[in-house]
Amino acid sequence: MLNFALVGCGRIAKRHSELLGHNQIGQARLAAVCDVVEDKARGIGQLFAVPHYTDMHQMMRAESIDVVVVLTESGLHARHVVELAPYGKHLVVEKPMALTLRDADAMIAACDAAGVRLFVVKQNRFNVPVVKARDALTEGRFGKMVLGTVRVRWCRPQSYYDQDAWRGTWAMDGGVLTNQASHHVDLLEWMMGDVESVFARSTTALAKIEAEDTAVVVLKFASGALGVIEATTAARPTDLEGSLSLLGEGGTVEIGGFAVNEMKVWRFAKPQQGDEDVLTRYSVNPPSVYGFGHQAYYEHVVDCILRDKRHLVDGLEGRRSLELINAIYESVETGVEVPLRFKPRHCRLGVR
Repeated sequence: MLNFALVGCGRIAKRHSELLGHNQIGQARLAAVCDVVEDKARGIGQLFAVPHYTDMHQMMRAESIDVVVVLTESGLHARHVVELAPYGKHLVVEKPMALTLRDADAMIAACDAAGVRLFVVKQNRFNVPVVKARDALTEGRFGKMVLGTVRVRWCRPQSYYDQDAWRGTWAMDGGVLTNQASHHVDLLEWMMGDVESVFARSTTALAKIEAEDTAVVVLKFASGALGVIEATTAARPTDLEGSLSLLGEGGTVEIGGFAVNEMKVWRFAKPQQGDEDVLTRYSVNPPSVYGFGHQAYYEHVVDCILRDKRHLVDGLEGRRSLELINAIYESVETGVEVPLRFKPRHCRLGVR
């Protein structure tokens, strides 16, 4: 049995605490929670009958913890991971793992030095239709890839941003690309391969925040394929979709729904047995945009730790999509196409 502790008891902590606190993950339990705002920590602690703290170091010294889950503001992820790593406990960090590449490198180095694993939460990789599409990709059914597209058309009213002063700021959060669409950016790169260059435009259409609430990005992949990212939190009056489309010479797959959860198109030039059932077998209807992936993700974390297996999204893999997001912001600021493997000069993300 692994004892998990949560650092940060904000909005996303509800999902994590429910899974761990209600014993929905085999061989895992919620052991303690921490937040600098005591009311937040107390609320989750009392709900699941576990100790709550306002000082994460006090918690680590007082409790028997195996894994720490960092759910604080995006701009504080790096600081908290670096401070927690010396305790010798494995670390799970919500997306994005950090805001700057320098911070991401510091997190990776700290975990390597302490001999602990760093897991970056990318739960959409575990969505049932996404796993099916990835299998088709590795089997070579798509052939030469032509175009990959993700669309995040969600609704985040001003009240969402007003919940916390850090939301939508460059120093602590970023905009729709860093926050809401970061999972989708990761999925696109995971499916389509290394990105060669990006060109992007963004705007702050409806929300009163520093960063963007709407963006479009054109990508060129190393394979020669092209890609498009369309992301907004300005859909009104409700969420519209969170989708992924993959087009190759051998077939087309589109996964839609609110949270990349519904198989909408599954067509291949060379059909295989079972293709006719994919649309019905590989679609789920989650209760929210968080989807069902967190449960499968936690099961993966537990399996990796207890059986010493390689994890799907480690620090280096999490850094990969962060580098892409930084390049997108660099293009927004400069108005030019930006190659990957670059040194950020104008990107405002994470700058304080």
